[in-house]
Amino acid sequence: MSGISTPRGFGALGINAGIKNDALDMALIYSEVEASIAAVFTTNKIKGAPVKYCMSLLERGETARAIIINSKNANACNGEQGNSDAKRMAEFTAECLRVPDTSVYVCSTGVIGVPLPMDKVERGIKSITREIFECEDCGAIAAKAIMTTDTRPKEFTKTVVIDGKRVKIGAMVKGVGMIEPNMATMLAYITTDANVDRAALQDCIEDVTAKTFNRISVDGDQSCNDSFFIMANGLAGNKELNLQHKDWQIFVDAIHETALYLAKELVRDGEGVTKFVEIVVKGAESNADAGLVARAIGNSLLVKTSWFGNDPNWGRIIDAAGYSGAELVEEKVDIFYGSIECVKGGMVVAGKLAELEAIMRQDEFVITIDLNISDGEYNLYTCDCSYEYVKINAEYTT
Repeated sequence: MSGISTPRGFGALGINAGIKNDALDMALIYSEVEASIAAVFTTNKIKGAPVKYCMSLLERGETARAIIINSKNANACNGEQGNSDAKRMAEFTAECLRVPDTSVYVCSTGVIGVPLPMDKVERGIKSITREIFECEDCGAIAAKAIMTTDTRPKEFTKTVVIDGKRVKIGAMVKGVGMIEPNMATMLAYITTDANVDRAALQDCIEDVTAKTFNRISVDGDQSCNDSFFIMANGLAGNKELNLQHKDWQIFVDAIHETALYLAKELVRDGEGVTKFVEIVVKGAESNADAGLVARAIGNSLLVKTSWFGNDPNWGRIIDAAGYSGAELVEEKVDIFYGSIECVKGGMVVAGKLAELEAIMRQDEFVITIDLNISDGEYNLYTCDCSYEYVKINAEYTT
């Protein structure tokens, strides 16, 4: 079995509905039985119609049978027509699957401000809701159908033992640009056959998001359609998981591992990316201060372009740390590229240029900034900014 369709009772499929000319552009995730669902969404004040619709379902405590997803069109900033179209997608999918319309969630990703071609969408829904029952292992196809500028699908599977039962987890994600902490232009989905209390599942997804998807940045931009869902249908047969269950941490750790893998894959496949960089900030006044420093560095175009050019320009890093808003004493700052210290007490460590350049020629490396003030820590996963990133985003709608 593949990715999102791995857990018992889940199916998934992707098709071409005609929104894109010649590529997969619609996906469906389906549970044979009612599933608990938890989600987190973009913090952007501009939210796509599907986000608003799903948030309303969650606020009412609705369970889930399916998620219908389209790519190429975000259905954002389309006014009341957009809201109506998102609701219609859910209701029509429910009608075709013969499930309650409040059990279908909706996601869209792509260009903002263009109305959905609902004739194509409805034809696609008719097709995908019929074909999903004919496809036993189509999770990989669904993972392709949610892509926009992604160069490859991103999936993950894991199995853990809870209450002596084998619990399966499957996942898929898309998103390679407009990636910024506090969610990203990503659609992320995890399915599991574990039996999980809904409130506990929401606690889990919020905790995991803070440590994974909110710790990545490709370009510092935040989308209006970001959504991360977990569906749990209980078919593994374990006793209901909650915060007091003896195996609760096993479950949370497995979800964390899944989300962290997907989060890193988003950065590795970032638009035009040639370098995957982990920024580690330690010795800060607080974890929050460490986060300010990491994000300032990770989102700095001057820093990111120096990484692309293999230029160990640590001056740009200490400069970004200085304007981050965190407490900082120049004479205490140490900076490392990999294991090589290039700044000690705010000043250059001479004779390290060749070693630093060798590190920067690697596809992946770690940069550590020690503020030497207290014990605050934070890590961020980010990347360089290349010519290709500019080309992709200069021509995105044309």
